[in-house]
Amino acid sequence: MALLRITSPHTQRAGRRTSWVMQMVILATIPGIVVQTWLFGWGTLINLMIACITALLSEAAILAIRRRSVGFFLKDYSALLTAVLLGVALPPVVPWWVTVTAVAFAIIFAKQLYGGLGNNPFNPAMVGYAIVLVSFPVPMSQWLGVQSMISAGETLSFLQSLQAIFHHLPVIDSYTMATPLDGFKHKDLLDTQTAFSSIAALQVPSLNGWLWVNLAYLVGGLALIWLRIITWHTPAALLGALLVMSGVFHLIDPTDTATPFFHLTTGAAMFGAFFIATDPVSSCTSNRGKLIYGAGIGILIYIIRSWGGYPDGVAFGVLLMNFAAPLIDYYTQPRTYGHKKAKSGLKVGEDN
Repeated sequence: MALLRITSPHTQRAGRRTSWVMQMVILATIPGIVVQTWLFGWGTLINLMIACITALLSEAAILAIRRRSVGFFLKDYSALLTAVLLGVALPPVVPWWVTVTAVAFAIIFAKQLYGGLGNNPFNPAMVGYAIVLVSFPVPMSQWLGVQSMISAGETLSFLQSLQAIFHHLPVIDSYTMATPLDGFKHKDLLDTQTAFSSIAALQVPSLNGWLWVNLAYLVGGLALIWLRIITWHTPAALLGALLVMSGVFHLIDPTDTATPFFHLTTGAAMFGAFFIATDPVSSCTSNRGKLIYGAGIGILIYIIRSWGGYPDGVAFGVLLMNFAAPLIDYYTQPRTYGHKKAKSGLKVGEDN
């Protein structure tokens, strides 16, 4: 009689297949997508469509070249999740070829080149994002402003969004403005109080818009924790480290640094904490490891935002900590049942 042998059968739950997990994460991004569409127009949804089509075609092509079952692997929804994460991370009116480049690179080089899902050492979405951020800095900086802050006085219509993405829209400058992080990054010699009163990107309507975006992704992230798809360790450690770093430096020099509230409610803070840093393949697996991993990302985000060359540091913070994840896991292994102490790395003179 053939028996079904399952490793750790007590951890197996009905319906918790990879495809179900990926679908739940995609659904959890909906509040953020809705808010971004409400604030910045149709560009986000158009980006998502381009990204999803590119991801499916890239995944299918590489699977066919590798002689793997195309239908079987496409049904795990991992390619679609990568596309969704990139689609919402890119500016709403970024040219279509930037989206195609980011998604194709993420799927082909950051995922399939290493053997597919479960083998990639780096977060594919962040690899794709970092590539286009470094390669095409100008279109990657063209974020749309909230309706009350832009000179056009209204967000782009669906047709205008299509024109901006697939063709050149001559009046696009009247719809774009710097993000709050970008505005604060380039405040030059202005003190904090003067910057917040004189720079358009740091005015209340702009700050409130990004606050709503972050709150929306916070809601989706809490839903993932409630569904036990992710644990609280990485998001809490990331946001906690960002809070502590920004709080300490703001206490030291309040005239030249932003408040912790600003750092937590602008840019990709919540999106990165709940949807990017928690990637189960490229992050840490032990609970202690997740705390160290998340804290490292939070510290790197603040360092890059404050002294680096980019306004936000989520992508680079995650990728740098992806390097360290295997080492962190190795030294934070939990105690094995039946043993008094947890294994904490190789000892001198110990055989492998």
